[in-house]
Amino acid sequence: MQRIICPERDDWQQTAELCGFAFHTIDGERYWDERAYYAFSLDEIERSIETPTGEIDAMCLELAGRVIGDERHLRRLKIPEAFWDLIADSWERDDRSLYGRLDLKFDGGGPAKLLEYNADTPTSIFEAAVFQWTWLEQAIERRIIPARADQFNSIHERLIEAWKAIGAGSHLHLTGTTGNEEDAGTLAYLEDTARQAGLSTTLLDIEDIGWRDEAGGFVDLNDRDMELVFKLYPWEWMFHDAFGAKLAGAPTHWIEPPWKAVLSNKGILPLLWEMFPNHPNLLPAFFEDDPRAAELGSSYVRKPLLSREGANVTLVSGGMSLDEHAGPYGAEGFVRQALSPLPNFSGVYPVVGSWLVNHEPCGLSIREDESPITGNSSRFLPHAIL
Repeated sequence: MQRIICPERDDWQQTAELCGFAFHTIDGERYWDERAYYAFSLDEIERSIETPTGEIDAMCLELAGRVIGDERHLRRLKIPEAFWDLIADSWERDDRSLYGRLDLKFDGGGPAKLLEYNADTPTSIFEAAVFQWTWLEQAIERRIIPARADQFNSIHERLIEAWKAIGAGSHLHLTGTTGNEEDAGTLAYLEDTARQAGLSTTLLDIEDIGWRDEAGGFVDLNDRDMELVFKLYPWEWMFHDAFGAKLAGAPTHWIEPPWKAVLSNKGILPLLWEMFPNHPNLLPAFFEDDPRAAELGSSYVRKPLLSREGANVTLVSGGMSLDEHAGPYGAEGFVRQALSPLPNFSGVYPVVGSWLVNHEPCGLSIREDESPITGNSSRFLPHAIL
């Protein structure tokens, strides 16, 4: 694994805008950054990232099966009891998952370590699937990178195949916070892949979803039943929204399905460690109020059960805070995970995002920052296999 400085394409911004990548710059700062790229060997990709990703996903599915049938674990994860049946029914039906992203610490040396699982509403999929592939092709053409370069990236093709399996011939609604540029871009991209798979689609804001009392079901602005819905909106938010109480009574099939509310909770980190102790791709982790958390000593990462983009995460070393991101999360409690510092490449810290579509590892994304906590403003850099 290397971080290689390279020239950027002089027309990359125009190319991004033509591709629909409107959020390439956020608040005047680069989000997409191609002044360097991360290079991997094929062996690193296949053995150190792709294979462990599949193993971790399998462990997560085994964990979900145990947790969903265990009241003690559901309470530990602070999942509201009113939704336990919704989650259990979804699991028993084997409701399909579209995608997810594992965030890994990897430095090209030891085994990749799971930092967290973005199992419910992962973003950065457009830039991972499409724009970094465009960069690869153009960078080879312009001799920015070697002609032999390749990329671990079949995300786009896998999404189309997954949509065919999920809803061939169906009408798909896609919803989220469309006023957020990144979320809107993600929804538009996933809508495009669904259309390429043969689904008809409607995109609407989460606040525009209505309810039909007499039949009991969610409807769009045209009073059309919402039977199959992709939501870029977290389950834990839906549980507490005004229409949350109506979820169990609706015939809607959701993507991601309700059982993903278990895996999107950082409480799975201590549960995975308990189920698979000393697994090479896991870090020791404990619920903060578990006396066993003392095993981590005075160095650990403190994470809320529910949080996003690094918010309310604290890195503690020798009892002192190394770095901390503020935010609104933490009311449900915290976990502590062993401190495993990210690799430092000339003052920047990359996190490897390993993508799964229909539970198949199929792509890679890199986010880096001068802070060792990856946050909303962390830059996206492309990668290549050399």
